[in-house]
Amino acid sequence: MKKINKIILGFISCFAFGTAANAQQDPQFSQYMFNTMAVNPAYAGSRDVLNVTMLGRTQWTNVENAPRTVTLSADMPFLNEKIGVGGMVYSDNIGVVQNTGISLAYAQRIRLTRAGTLSFGANAGGTFYQANLPSAQTFQQNDVTFSQASNGFKPNLGLGAYYATDKWYMGASMPRVLNNKLAQADKGDARQYRHYFVMAGFVWHINPVVVVKPSFLGKAVAGAPLQADFNFNIWFYDKISFGGSYRTGDAAVAMVELIPAQKWRFGFAYDFTVSGLSNNLTGGAYELMIRHEFAGARSKILSPRYF
Repeated sequence: MKKINKIILGFISCFAFGTAANAQQDPQFSQYMFNTMAVNPAYAGSRDVLNVTMLGRTQWTNVENAPRTVTLSADMPFLNEKIGVGGMVYSDNIGVVQNTGISLAYAQRIRLTRAGTLSFGANAGGTFYQANLPSAQTFQQNDVTFSQASNGFKPNLGLGAYYATDKWYMGASMPRVLNNKLAQADKGDARQYRHYFVMAGFVWHINPVVVVKPSFLGKAVAGAPLQADFNFNIWFYDKISFGGSYRTGDAAVAMVELIPAQKWRFGFAYDFTVSGLSNNLTGGAYELMIRHEFAGARSKILSPRYF
């Protein structure tokens, strides 16, 4: 098993480092609907109150040093909800590569109709990138690509647009614009690559008890196949929901969400690996989400916000 783990870890590290083969570099979450600001800065302030969200993911639990990610984010509206501001910090560890990032977001919000708001957003920040490459076990000895460590701060910025009503939303974004150079490789430069996202979702009130919420997240990055998450949740009494997702070429996901009190929200998800790596080998992935919304006297938390 240890030998298999090392092979898988080498596979992960090679993609994370981004030499000749590129893969998705940004942190990945199954509960992306609770971490929208990390994907699209135009989302900042869209929940109309100050809210703080923590989301943690442990991927491939049977594999030593497999991906581990934690994010902490907060956002709120200002000036009668005409602008939104927010911030996020995260830690993302993949094998010998560790990324610690910080980002500040700003969104200009325009009320187009009584029910719909269009937002244009931008974020600025960067990543403290650390790659202890000499400690990696490679498939060939004396691989110059892994001969020395690579460390440094990589500044970046992002752009996005987001439109939402009480019943549906859609958005598009590029949360990382700059292709920062990470290190020199023997067959070219290892770089951060632009990621492109599109998203959409809606809610349908079947009756006073049951609400369904389908959603979609599409992802694209140079050198990797297009990927999409298709999600479907069913709410009961606005207190608990059960749902599932399918991430193309990667995983099927089961999830549950609970609102025990007006200002608190909890979510849990488990990924079943359906790619070439079996779920028994990888152990799947776990996610936990905790959100608190600070409601004041003029709070608009009259009923649960579905997105």
